[in-house]
Amino acid sequence: MSESSSVERRPRGPDDSQSPATPLVATISKQPPPESRESIRVRQLVILSFWAIVVFLGLPIWWWTTSVYRARLPLQEMEDWAEGKSCRPTFPLEILVESLSLQEPDINRIVRATQHALDDQNDFSPHHLRLRVGSNYAAANSSQQQWQYDSPGQNEPLYQESNRPKESALTVRLAPQSGLATARAELRTQSTLLDILYPLALAPPASSTSFPLANFVATQLQDLFAEEQAIIAHTLTLNPSSYGSHQPPASAGQLASTSNVPMTVSKDHRSGRPRALSPELAARLASRATRALKYAPTYHITISLFTPNAWPSSWEIEPAIAEYLTPLLDSASIISNFTIDTQTQLYASFSPSVQESQYDADRGVWTLRQEDLSSFINAAEWPLSPSIGSGPTLNFIIYVPDSATTPLTIKESQTTSWLIPQWGGVMILNPSLSLGGTSAQASKLSKEDIQPALLVFSHQLLSFLGAPQSPPSIPLQLQTLTRVRAASLFQSASATLGSLARLTVALPSIAIPKTVSTAVEVTLDHLEATCNALKDGRFNAALEHAKTAEIAAEQGFFEKSMVGQVYFPDEHKVAVYLPLLGPVGVPLIMSALKELKRMWLTRHMSHPGP
Repeated sequence: MSESSSVERRPRGPDDSQSPATPLVATISKQPPPESRESIRVRQLVILSFWAIVVFLGLPIWWWTTSVYRARLPLQEMEDWAEGKSCRPTFPLEILVESLSLQEPDINRIVRATQHALDDQNDFSPHHLRLRVGSNYAAANSSQQQWQYDSPGQNEPLYQESNRPKESALTVRLAPQSGLATARAELRTQSTLLDILYPLALAPPASSTSFPLANFVATQLQDLFAEEQAIIAHTLTLNPSSYGSHQPPASAGQLASTSNVPMTVSKDHRSGRPRALSPELAARLASRATRALKYAPTYHITISLFTPNAWPSSWEIEPAIAEYLTPLLDSASIISNFTIDTQTQLYASFSPSVQESQYDADRGVWTLRQEDLSSFINAAEWPLSPSIGSGPTLNFIIYVPDSATTPLTIKESQTTSWLIPQWGGVMILNPSLSLGGTSAQASKLSKEDIQPALLVFSHQLLSFLGAPQSPPSIPLQLQTLTRVRAASLFQSASATLGSLARLTVALPSIAIPKTVSTAVEVTLDHLEATCNALKDGRFNAALEHAKTAEIAAEQGFFEKSMVGQVYFPDEHKVAVYLPLLGPVGVPLIMSALKELKRMWLTRHMSHPGP
């Protein structure tokens, strides 16, 4: 131990000569002994070990446990699908032309002339009709084949359809008829058959290249598929870059407002832009957008019987559904699945806010006002569930009025049924008019009694699914609905991929689990399959692939782990880590700085400057 001493001398004053000598004051201060090299080395190793644990063990564990896993996504490919660069869907509709009265060369010339006329009339090239000669035509060596036209009122077709392709949209049958002044077209409402009856004077001459019959057939075909073409055009132009249109999509209100504006648009086959809508067609599209439900894989149908009395207390609803409604649901099963339940409610009067029905002496009926229909449903007392299960619910109500107010109709339209957009439909079943001569207070509704209501509900169901109003053939409407749904689901899945890609770029801290990457791969594969199937005219297969793509895209976009990370900003991370890192990090940093300062001073003293 080293010691240091110092002596302090106090100067003499003027009186010090008289005083005795003042003793010297000595102050001694002790310093700690110098550290040994071993202790310095131990301290440095301790500090270094703490920092080594933090850097080589703590930081990797923290990084591994807190890092956000982001699966790699094909962002550019997803954007290309969203912008319509990867695929431009087309809808080639195959039309078969058949005739038992024309030879094969004649019918081939009519098909070519009709195809040329269709191409001239078509202003939206992605949706086009392609004619093909069917297997039924007059053979040169078959003189015993005869044509016999059957009335459209008969449901049985003249030809067996076993040899016709399942994907053909329509079959046109040419039939000459004596006594006709002009050609006419008659569409079968229960099949995909269009009968073209033409006078003998319109028979194609052997040496002529102009066929009035071909122009007539082309006009009829164009009118049949005009609404479908407009719906698909509107659906595809929701993606502005798909077909060269840079205009924003029109809403239902905008479609309706165009009915007062005259429109003239020049043809542009190369651009593929849709033709301007006529006022009538714009009104149909606006009505369809208002009524139709959003697509769902499964819809639930509830059929309810309400009556203000104790009768009818039972009904043959199951056999009625099996005969009048199930065939339609089976045909529409390619689009969506359906579940049905039924219920009966006695002593169920309509809403108190509805004005009492008034008796119309001139017509001999009881009437409800049009403005009361919106509040007819007594939601407070009628057991109507808004939704059952995962899919939307459609409510169809049969209301049997009291015999004292029968028959009951709507005052303005004199009808007994109406549709509530995106909710369901109502049918007033008047006992005196529909129970077939039975007692007005019959306790049971037979299958035949329920038939008118189920037929009305069938047409309303097609409206809810988004089927067009034209053509009137139900098979054609279902085919159109298949193509429209395929187009809408294709566009929706593509747009969802684009939204997911933009979300991934905009939020770099969001987690992207492996399930999202798998869902994106599935969506891309089925979008490609949908595009190829549409180009090949395999619309049923296209719809199946489009449904799978839409489901996978929605699952990927609404992944639960991704949604949770969106609402965890960086400020929350700072609030979590700061109370932990402060007490731990300050001693480590200060000890490291102090040791570095000591090392610097020691090095400076051992190598003093000049």
